[in-house]
Amino acid sequence: MNSITTQIFTDDTADLKGAAGVLSLGGLVAFPTETVYGLGVDARNSDAVARLYQAKGRPSFNPLIVHVASLEIAETLVEFDDTARALAQAFWPGALTLVLPLRPDAGISPLVTAGLETLAVRVPDHPVANGLMVAFDGPIAAPSANPSGQVSATKCAHVQSQLSGRIDGIVDGGDCGVGLESTIVATLPVPTLLRAGGLPAEALEGALGERLALAGDSAAPSSPGQLASHYAPKGTVRLNAVDVEDGETLLGFGAVDAAVNLSPSGDLVEAAATLFDALHQLNALGADRIAVSPIPDHGLGRAINDRLRRAAAPRSGAAT
Repeated sequence: MNSITTQIFTDDTADLKGAAGVLSLGGLVAFPTETVYGLGVDARNSDAVARLYQAKGRPSFNPLIVHVASLEIAETLVEFDDTARALAQAFWPGALTLVLPLRPDAGISPLVTAGLETLAVRVPDHPVANGLMVAFDGPIAAPSANPSGQVSATKCAHVQSQLSGRIDGIVDGGDCGVGLESTIVATLPVPTLLRAGGLPAEALEGALGERLALAGDSAAPSSPGQLASHYAPKGTVRLNAVDVEDGETLLGFGAVDAAVNLSPSGDLVEAAATLFDALHQLNALGADRIAVSPIPDHGLGRAINDRLRRAAAPRSGAAT
C-alpha cells in the first residue's frame, strides 16, 4: 500500500476528539489499552476494516475484537447469557474478551466477525482507550497494532517503528500496564477458554465455581489469537532452555545471566508486562537464535508460555 502520513495524537481531550474524527472518516488509529496497543477502526465500516487487514497483512478469516465503553453498549451488539453477564460484571472493565452470539441488528461489518455468527467484545480498562471510545461514540474493532505475525506493541514507539506510513494515526498513551492480550472466553455451550491472556484463568474459574473447558485446535479460528504461529520475533525461538548453546541469545526469567530478562526476581506479573518489549529488544539486538528460560505454567505464566509457544511455532502467515 502507498505510504501515508501517520499523525501522533496526545492523550488530551482535544487530541482524542481529533483521533475519533479520523476513525469517523474510515481511518486507522492505534491506541493504548491496559493489555497492548490496538489498531482501531470503525467496526461498522467494511471499507475501513478492509484497510486494517491490508495494513496489518492479516488473514481475513481471523476475526477481530470489538472494544466498547460499557456493558450496556456491549448488550446492543451481542446476546448475553447469565454466565457471560456475571463474568462481565465481575471483570469489566478489564482484560477479558467474551465471544457471544451476534445480534442481527448490531450493524457490525461481517469482515469483523470473519463470517461467524459470534462477536468477540470487551470493555478495556484504560483511560485513553475509554476517552477515545467516548469521543468516537461507536464500536471500535481493534486487533493488536503490529504487522501480522510479529511482536505485539506495548509502547507507542513499537507502533511507530512497525506501522508508520501504513496507518493514519497513533494515540500516545504511554506504556501498557498488563502487557499481554486479553483472555478470551466463550460461554456457550459451556464456559471455554479460547485464549489465555492478561486475566488469569484461575480468577475466572474462581468466579464461575467451575473449571473452564479448553478449546480444541482448529484450522479456522473461532476467535482472535488462535493461529498457531503468532507473536514472532525475527529470530528462531527455543523454549525451556536450561543452558545456552553457541550462537543463542538468552531471554531469561529469574536469577540467570541473560541478554534480556523478563523478570530477574521471577515475578510473573513483571514478566507479562515486559514480554513483548523484550522480544522487540531481541530484534534490535539482531538475535538470530533465541533461547528462553523455563517459565512456571500457572497464573499469568500460562499466557506467557502460550505466547512463547506461538512465537516458536513454524512461521505460517500468522496474525494477531
